[in-house]
Amino acid sequence: MKKTIKIIIEISFIFYLFALIFILFLKPRGYIDDMPFIEYARHSINIFPFKTISTYVKALFNGNMNMDIPLKNLGGNLILFLPMGIYLPLLTKKKNSLKSYSIFMISLLFSVEIIQLITRRGSFDIDDFILNMLGAFIGFIIWKTKPVQKLLNEKLKDLSNHDE
Repeated sequence: MKKTIKIIIEISFIFYLFALIFILFLKPRGYIDDMPFIEYARHSINIFPFKTISTYVKALFNGNMNMDIPLKNLGGNLILFLPMGIYLPLLTKKKNSLKSYSIFMISLLFSVEIIQLITRRGSFDIDDFILNMLGAFIGFIIWKTKPVQKLLNEKLKDLSNHDE
């Protein structure tokens, strides 16, 4: 029974990864492909922290933008990597410490931003990185809470008793 649960978790993680890849790299973005890369990069790079975030937060309060845009951007980027904070420590013991998890996520998220820029499937936005990282940390904190750990230990204990 324990093995079945692990397989279900691994399969759900694979589905999550496919959804993540689709959202990050395969979903049409409407960017101009015939623009020279240097020009594209100039318009698609934000290295100033909170520039995009503050624009969207202001838009939420003053209504000068369709509300879907800031909500999807802020909320979507926050939620997108939240499951990673639960899956990685659950599936790999190496990512169970905050230090190793943080190093892995920083590397992963910078790679995502660079790949999106190079493939023109998005932009390199430090604010996306910040929101993705915040979401990943929220997931990690949820994973590390005593109630979640207690529930997990109880379920594993129950499964062990059923296996006997």
